Amino acid sequence: MDTILVTGGTGVLGAGVVRRLLDEGRQVRVLSRRTDRPTTVPEKAQWAVGDLTSGTGLDAALDGVAAVVHCASDARHWKNDIPAARHLIAAARAAGSPHVLYASIVGVDRVPFGYYQVKQQVEQEIEGSGLPWTVQRATQFHDLLLAVAQQLTRLPAVPVPSGVSLQPIDVGEVADKVAQLAVGESAGRVPDMGGPEVLSAADVVRALLRAQGRRRPVVTVPVPGRLVGALRAGGLLTPEHAVGQRRFEDFLATAPLRDRGYGAAQGGA
Repeated sequence: MDTILVTGGTGVLGAGVVRRLLDEGRQVRVLSRRTDRPTTVPEKAQWAVGDLTSGTGLDAALDGVAAVVHCASDARHWKNDIPAARHLIAAARAAGSPHVLYASIVGVDRVPFGYYQVKQQVEQEIEGSGLPWTVQRATQFHDLLLAVAQQLTRLPAVPVPSGVSLQPIDVGEVADKVAQLAVGESAGRVPDMGGPEVLSAADVVRALLRAQGRRRPVVTVPVPGRLVGALRAGGLLTPEHAVGQRRFEDFLATAPLRDRGYGAAQGGA
């Protein structure tokens, strides 16, 4: 049986992709820099130690691999994502050119934010690699909005940028689609995935406060600058691809609201 390698397989999206592929009876290998295997990784998954930033361990990790799902990203040191992609591409070429599927973000070509610009460059690296490739962009996960809103609502009055709209999507729905794409043929840039509703930043904060049974004044603040201007112009939205089903309030109804860790709702992924 062909093996599917998942980078970032312990992260919020990657862990979901791993579980879904295993549930379908696929052979899955998780790539990580960690030598100690987390207990959250299913026993059926293979564990490969390798470092995308330096390229060490990638040849062994890609041995016998038919597809790579690239979910790994370093949000703190995001410039590392570019050499990481180049090392992954080089190792994939040496391993026989497996299908490479990259999980990206809606708006990377419209929002002037450094992390997004790096994500777009990684897309371009993969598209120009000569490998069979697929790119799936999705809007912000519910988990991210929850983590940000939890930090904001610690204040006695909650400031939010005026005019900013978001279209959050359930990470499980994205994981379902990515797992489906991973076992198929390369498809290039596939249609974006967006959540079922467009919310203002104030809507997000108020939804969290309601779910917590708390009250805080929410104050909309005009914020200048190109970045927020792009957000006000709908840079994070894809209304023509509102394929998600689960709403943000549905997510909040079951999320562990006292846990401020990003991805806590995914069972520690």
